[in-house]
Amino acid sequence: QVQLVESGGGLVQPGGSLRLSCAASGFTLDRYAIGWFRQAPGKEREGVLCISRQSRTTYVSDSVKGRFTISRDNAKNTVYLQMNSLKPEDTAVYYCAAYVAIPWQPCTGVSGAYDNWGQGTQVTVSL
Repeated sequence: QVQLVESGGGLVQPGGSLRLSCAASGFTLDRYAIGWFRQAPGKEREGVLCISRQSRTTYVSDSVKGRFTISRDNAKNTVYLQMNSLKPEDTAVYYCAAYVAIPWQPCTGVSGAYDNWGQGTQVTVSL
């Protein structure tokens, strides 16, 4: 069974940090580009950033540049989203997603390219 499972969400104060994990089961991530998306209440889902097969990062949302980083550990079949300097506007359900990618191509922030999705993890930034 192909599955992506996010973890690490929770409640954090503004200025704090969280690290989300996206663990794959039923397939190996080394052939996949991985993206993180988020959906805030009442808003459409938006792309945040993604990582290519060769670990090149593409920022989809300018609002997270300098604060969020993405990394992958193919040996652990896991991708991480490190979120620093969190703001209340970062509050959302965060989803990871994957698609089989060409090795040398950068990843895309277009959600329609992704065909494997996790169930999401809630991140709440509040006092």
